Amino acid sequence: MSTEIATQPDLWRQVADGFAQYGGALPKAGERVAAVGCGTSWFMAMAYAALREDLGQGETDAFAGSEFPADRAYDAIVVISRSGTTTEVLDLIRATDLPTIAITATPGSPIVELADHTIMLDFADEQSVVQTRFATTTLALLRASLGQDLTKAAADAQTALTIDVDDLAKLEQVTYLGTRWTVGLAHEAALKQREAASAWTEAYPAMDYRHGPIAIAQPGRGVWIFGEPPAGLLDDVAATGATVVHHDLDPLASLVVAQRVAVAKSLALGLNPDQPRSLTRSVILG
Repeated sequence: MSTEIATQPDLWRQVADGFAQYGGALPKAGERVAAVGCGTSWFMAMAYAALREDLGQGETDAFAGSEFPADRAYDAIVVISRSGTTTEVLDLIRATDLPTIAITATPGSPIVELADHTIMLDFADEQSVVQTRFATTTLALLRASLGQDLTKAAADAQTALTIDVDDLAKLEQVTYLGTRWTVGLAHEAALKQREAASAWTEAYPAMDYRHGPIAIAQPGRGVWIFGEPPAGLLDDVAATGATVVHHDLDPLASLVVAQRVAVAKSLALGLNPDQPRSLTRSVILG
């Protein structure tokens, strides 16, 4: 997992520099789009959907694979699946007549045959069960498709690989917060610690944090904020004694730091971050 995490800056540059190779299949500005995935892929879909709308590219919704509303009309469905074998997303593609665009890392997987278009990111595939680089490379590609320059994001990701995470890994509990597209990143950061280290984590929209979740904040616990903190939030968290975590980095690069914290915490607990209990590379239902 650590080796795969370290490759992310170069992979983001690769999809940004070679965007023309992949971009033709992705939705065009003005199209009504659904983005779908399961687990980590769902959180990347959430980030893409919010960012696409905020950039004025068109109405975009995000759904977990099992929750897609079959009777809703879209110009295209973007389906994200590293393995290309996840039951819920394959069932969705089989059931819909809408155009589907699959982003996967696995040549020859069922999703390649079922989707109308496939973007193959096999160079970003992983040996670890826990997703890191495929997810962020997918989101980097989607950001490039929206016209975003990833030069700073990739440079910040390189910086993220050098940040000391030892103290962050010692926090008893962390709550991750985001706003708009970074809400998906917050959910993904929380998932990484739960998967790799069996840790207690939570994730919320930043503005909703004071509507209840702040009650668990205390010394020895952390509140990690992606993107620009809402006015007054840092002071409110500081008053609880909890550790405020906020990096002056592109939010996707801050996720790289969170991935490294998950690995450090896992190893400190004597766990194997690449093979978490009860998890497999893909959920295939009978």
